[in-house]
Amino acid sequence: MKFVNELKTPALWQKLQWVFDPVGYMESAAQRHPDLFTARISSEKPFVFVHHPQALQQILINDRQKLTAPGHLNTLIQPLVGQYSLLLLDGESHKRERKLLMPSFHGDRMQVYGKLIGQLTEKVIHQLPLDKPFKALDVTQMITIKVIMQVIFGLYDGERCEQIIQKSRSLLNFLNSPLTASLLFFSSLQKNWGVWSPWGYFLYLQKQLDNLLYAEISERRQNPDPNRTDILSLLISVRDEAGQGMTDQELRDELLTFLLAGHDTTALAMAWGLYWIHRYPEVREKLIQELNSLGDTPDPLSIFRLPYLTAVCNETLRIHSIAMLSFPRVVQEPIELFGHQLDTGTILMGCLYLTHQREDLYPEPKTFKPERFLERQFSPSEFIPFGGGTRRCMGEALAQFELKLALAKIVSSYELELAENRPVKPQRRGVVLAPKGGVKMILKGKRTSQNEKNASLSLVSTTLT
Repeated sequence: MKFVNELKTPALWQKLQWVFDPVGYMESAAQRHPDLFTARISSEKPFVFVHHPQALQQILINDRQKLTAPGHLNTLIQPLVGQYSLLLLDGESHKRERKLLMPSFHGDRMQVYGKLIGQLTEKVIHQLPLDKPFKALDVTQMITIKVIMQVIFGLYDGERCEQIIQKSRSLLNFLNSPLTASLLFFSSLQKNWGVWSPWGYFLYLQKQLDNLLYAEISERRQNPDPNRTDILSLLISVRDEAGQGMTDQELRDELLTFLLAGHDTTALAMAWGLYWIHRYPEVREKLIQELNSLGDTPDPLSIFRLPYLTAVCNETLRIHSIAMLSFPRVVQEPIELFGHQLDTGTILMGCLYLTHQREDLYPEPKTFKPERFLERQFSPSEFIPFGGGTRRCMGEALAQFELKLALAKIVSSYELELAENRPVKPQRRGVVLAPKGGVKMILKGKRTSQNEKNASLSLVSTTLT
């Protein structure tokens, strides 16, 4: 099989670069091959990284006939989410579960989640001590996992709820560095030599979380409630053509998928957003002015629709794409892609990170410029933080809602500053990119609302007269 624009670096070295310095690896390759290149980052078949918008549109947006998006190629994440995860399902099973779950992330449910996001954000920030450094990522993780606990389980509090939150965060934070993330990329390292070995400790954390999930599943089966609308209740109630429901393991795998993938990526975007907003005072001030224009008690949908807030969030998602790659597509019959002939069986990966770094699309791509999203409308193959086609992120609407509302609440209600006046770089965290160090910040206190300022001015004026 002939591969297009194949990198000449030895395969093992490519894989090491991809695990330990993914940004450097992608940008170096793009300098040599500006539109697409063949990468040997897997021990199995090579991948063709595609990052030109026209080629991305062909493989992601129009992926129906000559291209397929099989879930079984996502085996890298199987140790995290299990073999029955939506991310690994194929064909009708994948289609059926997406259709079942989509209402939980759209429509009227967003109004319910909107109030919840504001309340949880307020509660989490209020618990922070004044004038002491904290990691923004720790805070944003707590906000998003509490939201997802309500979406998945319908749980606000309780001992099991808190334990699931704690164990989920421990499992994700274990993969916080490229070194521990390498366990997912090198199957030879996946050896259980007891809890003191890296893989043994990973399995130990996973087992603790499994015990909690299976206990919740068992309790729900024994006490069904047809009025519940959370995802676990929906999954327990679903039946296939033969009248069979999902097994406990299938339920566990889907719960893990939403629990781990459903909150961490949004938390990472929030942490990045707080970093950029406070690194550039002019961005923060412009955002505060826009938020003040809604008054002291704006409804969630009004906040969600704010143009500058939307631009800030979009630029946050662009400049350091959380998900670097789309899910793979496989060529089913020979096709031409951007002037290159591709054979049957070629595996294509949309490189979202490199697309968002293209100078021809985003001048000065390393500069945080929200205004670019006010000046131009980008197509779905030019700005693509949530992937595209049949494997597009199902939680996109909830993620955007969370990102906007939480940032709006924090920026409008609290005075924060960066604890360190230096650039924060992206670093691998499992299979995504995260801000290295978690973005250290300091809470200075609550902001005075516009009504409080007006009242104070009125009092001063009355006193003087």
